[in-house]
Amino acid sequence: MKFQRWLQSVKNQIALTVGGLIAVAYGWYWLGGAVIVMQGLLLVASMMGVAPILMQAYQALKVKVISIDLLVTIAVLGALIIGEFNESAIVTFLFLFGSYLEQRTLKKTRESIRALSEMAPQTAQVLAADGTTTTVGVDDVEIDDQVLVKAGAQVPVDGQVVQGSAYVNEASITGEAQLVKKIVGDAVYSGAIVDNGTLTVTATQVGDDTTFAQIIELVEEAQDSKSPAEKFIDRFATYYTPAVLVLALAIGLITRDFKLAITILVLGCPGALVIGAPVSIVAGIGNGAKHGVLIKGGEVVNAMAGIDTMVFDKTGTLTKGDTAVAHVQFYTAAEQATLAVTTAVEAQSDHPLATAIVQYARERGVTDLPTIERIETLKGLGVQAEVAGQTIRIGRAKMMTEAGIRLTGAQIAAITASQTAGQSTVLVAVDQQVVLLIGIADTVKPEAKAALTRLKKAGVKHLVMLTGDNDQTAAAIAKAVGITEYHANLLPAEKVEFIKTYQANGQKVAFIGDGINDSPSLALADIGIAMGSGTDVAIETSDIVLMQSTLSELVYADYLTKATARNTVQNIVIAVGTVGLLLLGLMVGWVQMASGMFVHEISILVVIFNAMRLIRFKVR
Repeated sequence: MKFQRWLQSVKNQIALTVGGLIAVAYGWYWLGGAVIVMQGLLLVASMMGVAPILMQAYQALKVKVISIDLLVTIAVLGALIIGEFNESAIVTFLFLFGSYLEQRTLKKTRESIRALSEMAPQTAQVLAADGTTTTVGVDDVEIDDQVLVKAGAQVPVDGQVVQGSAYVNEASITGEAQLVKKIVGDAVYSGAIVDNGTLTVTATQVGDDTTFAQIIELVEEAQDSKSPAEKFIDRFATYYTPAVLVLALAIGLITRDFKLAITILVLGCPGALVIGAPVSIVAGIGNGAKHGVLIKGGEVVNAMAGIDTMVFDKTGTLTKGDTAVAHVQFYTAAEQATLAVTTAVEAQSDHPLATAIVQYARERGVTDLPTIERIETLKGLGVQAEVAGQTIRIGRAKMMTEAGIRLTGAQIAAITASQTAGQSTVLVAVDQQVVLLIGIADTVKPEAKAALTRLKKAGVKHLVMLTGDNDQTAAAIAKAVGITEYHANLLPAEKVEFIKTYQANGQKVAFIGDGINDSPSLALADIGIAMGSGTDVAIETSDIVLMQSTLSELVYADYLTKATARNTVQNIVIAVGTVGLLLLGLMVGWVQMASGMFVHEISILVVIFNAMRLIRFKVR
């Protein structure tokens, strides 16, 4: 058993050594060296190369499976018996090299579950009746316990805020980057991070019942539910290998020509078939890597090529994933001075909308800010300040009307248009006059609409957006990118249910996302596609990673995988067709060992060169 494990562990090194020995043998021969030395090197190469193949064939036979490994083993041993050391050596090398390529391209990590688990809250600050706190493990928190969550800490339970207020990052739950203000009565979820402020939360769900724990469970279940698709070669081998063995045996018994029987095995050994598919896959994957598309294996290529439904997360996928000023409208000629005053006031706030405004001003060179004489936060409305004897109000339209500031018809129309576009609207008033309207939103990626249009033309029948954001914003984003089907206000488990529904309807689903909350959907979908700028968990859980986080890369991935799948089929047809013609030619006397070997090697070169076309593949 130890020898078997060791032999498998050094299989790649054996393949490299066998290839080196073959090269040295032919180099020696071409330089005029003695044939016996060449034959000796090829014999050593054959014996080394057949060992791990023989072991794999033996293991397959133990479970009553007749594999290509068995056919290769018999063919190599037969070639050795009849003295065809060159063929035996080449066959072993090609088989081992193909196995190496397949192993490398199909290897997928399962570290995502561990990484996700490590991100879960570990402790909680439980409040006692006397106001003291005790640090306990999250599993020791009980329903109705009150927990204290300070700035920078994770919410350890699902619950309801009973005291305090804070801005909370719920990206791990909803996927939305924008901070959400939580006040008394609001619900909070395990895994959310308090950005600033302090909350007292009454636990309603604890332990394995929390939202974050359920996300982990969903990832585990989804990964386990993925049945790896059997490759055509494996299905083909189920019938091909026994057929060739029976044919060789029958011919040997009928003709009593052992060399002929071995020749059938040698020529029937699917060298081009073994190497053809892995080389196509590797060439396609290599091309993708050069263009920012990381494809995690051959199965992914074939599955992606058959996708007819693409489901998108919103934030960070269709949009840039950061809050930014999307629209500015001045109602005064003193634009620069107005922006400077606005920035001076907003710089005193940690509200995410204020942060976006300050960033906008900085990008436009606003640095000379006036002095703030007095500032006051009006809860739920905005900020009021005194600057150079003027009263500055920054906030919602309601703030303006409550201060007796009259909004014109044009301003009301601008506010409506901004909100319809899915923007958060901020008004700025100096004394009793509105001077500035600012629309703040997570902006759509510039290439999104064009990319989705190309996907439709390429054969993707259904484009869907699933988001944790509100209906109005979802509608605006969907309209902007050309998506007709969208669903808003969704938690991770609800996104998963939509994917299950599509799959139950027979649709082949790809999910594109970037957040921790997307991990269950990425894992469950037929193909999970993550943005390279997303979380490590999303990237690890996914099948394809778009390294530059652009939807242009998604288009490239779609076109490339389809081209690679076609190329793989072409190589399989070439390989199987060559073997069929060789065996037919052998039966009618048109093919001998030497000519058959020549054609056999030519077919290997053909499939390799055909696969290499993928290296130069480009989307036009």
